[in-house]
Amino acid sequence: WKLSVDGSSCLTGSGVGLVLTSPDGWTLEYALRFKFKATNNEAEWEALIAGLTITKHLEVQRIEASSDSQLVVGLENGEYEAREDLMMKYLSHFQGMKSG
Repeated sequence: WKLSVDGSSCLTGSGVGLVLTSPDGWTLEYALRFKFKATNNEAEWEALIAGLTITKHLEVQRIEASSDSQLVVGLENGEYEAREDLMMKYLSHFQGMKSG
């Protein structure tokens, strides 16, 4: 399975887009609008977490996730170090989802 995520934030709100594609080409597309304020980086993390939550509900065993967020990808693969408490919390939550 492949998961592509993108988060966005602006003055009027924030949200995410997700595309989940099965090995045989079956596609699910989601657009989520948040009822809370989020920065672009927070929206990117929320997109990834929402996508992983959906894959868990679908009982997907193997997932390849992609994001256009250099920060999220860099934190996830260890190239970057989280400096802000909130980014550390997102990273920890993500790692817990991966292992659980």
